[in-house]
Amino acid sequence: MTTTTSTTTTTTAPALRIAVIGAGPGGLTCARILQRHGIAVTVHDRDRGPNARDQGGTLDLHEDNGQIALREAGLLDDFFRLARPEGQEMRQLDATTGEIGFHHVPEDGERFKPEIDRGHLRDLLLGSLEPGTVHWGRTLRSVEGPVGGPRHLHFADGTVTEADLVIGADGARSTVRRALSPATPRYTGVSFLEAWFHDADRRHPDLAALVGPGSATAADGERAVFAQRSSGGHLRAYVIQRVPADWIAAAGHTVQDTDAVRALLLDRYRDWSPSLRRLLSDNDGPYVDRPIHALPVPHTWQHDPAVTLLGDAAHLMPPLGVGVNLAMLDASELALALARHDTVAAAVRAYEAVMLPRSTDMQRLLDGAAEGLLSAEPHQEHAPSGAR
Repeated sequence: MTTTTSTTTTTTAPALRIAVIGAGPGGLTCARILQRHGIAVTVHDRDRGPNARDQGGTLDLHEDNGQIALREAGLLDDFFRLARPEGQEMRQLDATTGEIGFHHVPEDGERFKPEIDRGHLRDLLLGSLEPGTVHWGRTLRSVEGPVGGPRHLHFADGTVTEADLVIGADGARSTVRRALSPATPRYTGVSFLEAWFHDADRRHPDLAALVGPGSATAADGERAVFAQRSSGGHLRAYVIQRVPADWIAAAGHTVQDTDAVRALLLDRYRDWSPSLRRLLSDNDGPYVDRPIHALPVPHTWQHDPAVTLLGDAAHLMPPLGVGVNLAMLDASELALALARHDTVAAAVRAYEAVMLPRSTDMQRLLDGAAEGLLSAEPHQEHAPSGAR
């Protein structure tokens, strides 16, 4: 923009237009840190509003990634006020007896990976942003424009906006990813079926006692169950099986056929402890089908200074406690790179030079790790995280 007076001419560079696609923890963390550094940003999300749908289960934010991002966002103390350190307790149960084998009880003051409800984390991040930052009801259809140039964002409602940098924080089925890579997520062969239990201490006291204040898991080598406590007296259980992605349809049912699906599960888990089988059968409401997908390993792309990715859009992996943490660390590093470099191109290149090797290493570590959840051997290093 050029401003002319009677004596001088001053040229001011136009404001950088940054568009984040996706108002999940990664996208919101990126926006928060950018705003802390005085950089304008707009977030677009397909949900009609912040309360349009259930936000999923509980998350453990790790000291060496997710908490680093919250510190850069200036929200770490607020996080600890909301978090549940007791949620770090982990029980591994015998599938046939229901008895506790491995048992981790966190020490007083342990803060390595306290739990927080995904919805509470999202509310914390949303409340930290400048009013009007998030544009709701914006489903992205395509990203158009030449490599290196400004991009036109085409939304389902007919809106078209222009951005100098498009940040894809839009998850497993990312639309932004298509502007950089032809890769699509592949089914891992392992599927989660989510079940909910409300007011668990009063309505499901035996299950509440079985799971405890944190999480509990059991497996027999072919199938598993992972249950975790959320705030407000809620429990969520994830029934984990090695099955075709369409196993419910192949049996002639839909996931809404709760009684029929329940009968299938009880038959598949017929040799399990009666106490554990109640995690399959006593749920409140229908199940949620969550076949587990992952991106090819490694997933990389040709550098484009106008488009980049973070979180699941960049490196979708099985939900083993690292996804949200890496997304938030990605977001923090990208925002800081944009604040510290003179050009967007330099910032994106610096960010991807760190993020891509790190995510490739983690992808390789977790490639096939969903199968490990079915093992009856004690395992604590990776545990399922709350699905969205």
